[in-house]
Amino acid sequence: MSQERSPSKTQLTVRACAAGMLLGGLMSLSNLYVALKTGWSIGVSITAGILAFAIFTILLKLRFVRTAFGMLENNAMQSVASAAGYMTGGGTVAAIPALMMITGQPMAGWPMFFWISSIAMLGVVMAIPMKMQMINVEQLRFPTGIAAAETLKALHGEEGSEGAAKAKLLGWGAAAGAVVAFVRDAKAPGMPWTLPEKIKIPFATLAGRPLADYTLSFEGSLIMLGAGAIMGFRAAWSMLLGAFINFGIIAPMLYTRGIIDPKLGYKNIVAWSVWFGSAMILTSGLLAFAFEWRTVARAFKSVTGAFDGPDGAASKEVPMLWFFIGLALLTPVVVFLEWFLFGIKIWMGLLSVVMSFFIAIVACRATGETDTTPTGALGKITQITFGALDPGNMTTNLMTANVTGGVGLHAADLLTDLKSGYLLGADPRQQFWAQFFGVVAGSVFVVPAYRLLIPTADLLGTDKWPAPGAQTWKGVAVLLAQGFHTLHPTAQVALGVGAVLGILLVLIEKAFPKHRWLIPSPTGLGLAFTTPAFNTISMFLGALIALIMERKRPVLAEKTIVPVSSGFIAGESLVGVLIAALVVLGFLS
Repeated sequence: MSQERSPSKTQLTVRACAAGMLLGGLMSLSNLYVALKTGWSIGVSITAGILAFAIFTILLKLRFVRTAFGMLENNAMQSVASAAGYMTGGGTVAAIPALMMITGQPMAGWPMFFWISSIAMLGVVMAIPMKMQMINVEQLRFPTGIAAAETLKALHGEEGSEGAAKAKLLGWGAAAGAVVAFVRDAKAPGMPWTLPEKIKIPFATLAGRPLADYTLSFEGSLIMLGAGAIMGFRAAWSMLLGAFINFGIIAPMLYTRGIIDPKLGYKNIVAWSVWFGSAMILTSGLLAFAFEWRTVARAFKSVTGAFDGPDGAASKEVPMLWFFIGLALLTPVVVFLEWFLFGIKIWMGLLSVVMSFFIAIVACRATGETDTTPTGALGKITQITFGALDPGNMTTNLMTANVTGGVGLHAADLLTDLKSGYLLGADPRQQFWAQFFGVVAGSVFVVPAYRLLIPTADLLGTDKWPAPGAQTWKGVAVLLAQGFHTLHPTAQVALGVGAVLGILLVLIEKAFPKHRWLIPSPTGLGLAFTTPAFNTISMFLGALIALIMERKRPVLAEKTIVPVSSGFIAGESLVGVLIAALVVLGFLS
């Protein structure tokens, strides 16, 4: 229920905006780093809220600021940070690397900046008609939004000491992650010792080859442990099962039969296994989405009410006029960029924007009800649509899907932030503008970092940057363009088996909902066929540690798992990006 507070006129202060842009920008680097390695993205808003609270508490004690950082200020800061942190959703971990792998050509910095920024801004605008109905009227939960609001209440209320303790844990986790990244990646002259990138299992072999040739080793990283702890045990054990089947059983069989490149390694194995994994992710995602048809129907039915005339409550909301103005300004920009950068026909660009509106409706409804934004399945719907409209053109089906998926993600992100603001009595108009500041900040951080980490296309799909999400997008694009018959016969069988298994797992989940935890996650299982085993093994270990803590010490686990894991991820990824920059500048080799 909404808290009846009078919204302050100074929620989106200069310091709240600056802090959100900086913290969200830094966390966008973490999301970029982690997603290019694992295919997963990490939540931003709660971590940013804890960090901002801790930073301004220290600054107040040191008298660098005169007034305390208020709860509604922190809420506005979270809106900025969340928009910035999710700028990887504009294509930098899926469509853009997939296109690079297909064409072999990198995307220049300024075009990438304008591309991902315009998509994100269009997503923010698309959320306007949905806010009143989904949040004010229907009171959809948007669980992350509720959690963020409760975190802010705890931080700025009587339980502020608990928030400070979480901030310290996050800081210690970040310090540990930073040390690991430095001793592993910094090849500076005179360093007495380093941490190996991969910890190999000695002496053990499969089909006469070391286990490491099949990526069966341990990652010298805390990021994977932290990601596993946050993702949950079901997804983690499903991925471990998939890794065991793919890299421990199927890959050795294919190697002995001469079906895959004898050099082995991640890139050569996944060139075959991506068809199984992509098919499973595609069919399971689409079927699960189809089962939510009532959600889709409610989404379309409810959003029409937003176009009615304003009433007393609506007069305090973001005006519907802003939606039409934003649409009029941003649609030509997105369509022009589709044509200018990727050669997409103007009418197809317009169709992608129209589809974006309907996909955004569904994405926001699904996020409100389940806390999951099905951008993968929704993006695949666009790929299939444009694969039929423009057969053989991989660029068209990739980048139109980039538009629709990115718009849906950013619209859902804004509604999640607006849910927090609704519960706290914040001004939705100020949160709306906060998102735009976040979009710009995230783009400023993400674009140069992407070009720094991935200067050439040949780095993608390697042990260092496996880009599992991009592998799936690329696989669907290639299949739609070239046809099923172009695959190796065994890959054709794998694609069919993966597609059927994805459907069966979703049906089994629906038939036995109480035993869902025993059924492999089709997304996790499929992702394991596009992810190196050394990443999967480390993520499973992190999830196992978290599970044991939750069973043995539940109170301690609730207080420590998320902040420490987030610290691991933030510290190691940020230092990893810093070291990459120092290498480019010539300070490190």
